[in-house]
Amino acid sequence: MRILLVEDEKPLAETLRRGLGNEGFIVDVTHDGVSGLWAATENPYDAIVLDLMLPLKNGYDVLKEIRERKIWTPVLMLTAKDGDYDQTDAFDLGADDYLTKPFSFIVLVARLRALIRRGAPERPVVLSVGSLTLDPSTRAVHRGNTTIPLTAREYGLLQYLMRHHGQVVSKAEILDNVWDPAFEGGDNVVEVYISYLRRKIDSPFALETLTTVRGMGYQLKADSEA
Repeated sequence: MRILLVEDEKPLAETLRRGLGNEGFIVDVTHDGVSGLWAATENPYDAIVLDLMLPLKNGYDVLKEIRERKIWTPVLMLTAKDGDYDQTDAFDLGADDYLTKPFSFIVLVARLRALIRRGAPERPVVLSVGSLTLDPSTRAVHRGNTTIPLTAREYGLLQYLMRHHGQVVSKAEILDNVWDPAFEGGDNVVEVYISYLRRKIDSPFALETLTTVRGMGYQLKADSEA
């Protein structure tokens, strides 16, 4: 089992290399994002352990570029950051698992073995609702052949709505799943961003797929259903 470890803390990287070696893994180590990306794209691995905070290129960008190149090697993100938003970003970009420092070496080994057992089947990463598509690996959004540029918050809101298309979702559900848990503003911000989205995904195409269900919330439908 061959593992790529991308970790800039050299003492930790060496400790992990030795420990994983004792568990039967062959471990290649790089200490920055650029070298890690090169190794991930040039060599076959059974799994990649990728730190988030790396010099030259951060772990998010490394992961994004790996997936853009259609490399589906299982990736376990390893980082000192432990916020929900960090984990959501990592999973949206194509991570398969996530561990925060400090961590149990035994847990790391168990999770790596689980990832390797599952393997790396090509995954359906593109969300589609009618003619509207969203690719989490590239964050590209299209209506038909038209590219729709979105801000980070608009993207997060649209992704949540697309994952729950056809369902009515409330403002509270949207705030809980799209906004940071520390957000202290009112729920009117949801109305504002729903309006922003409509102007981008519906109005230019003479569609009404994103609707308000009075007293309940919002619903996204396919154009053929709207």
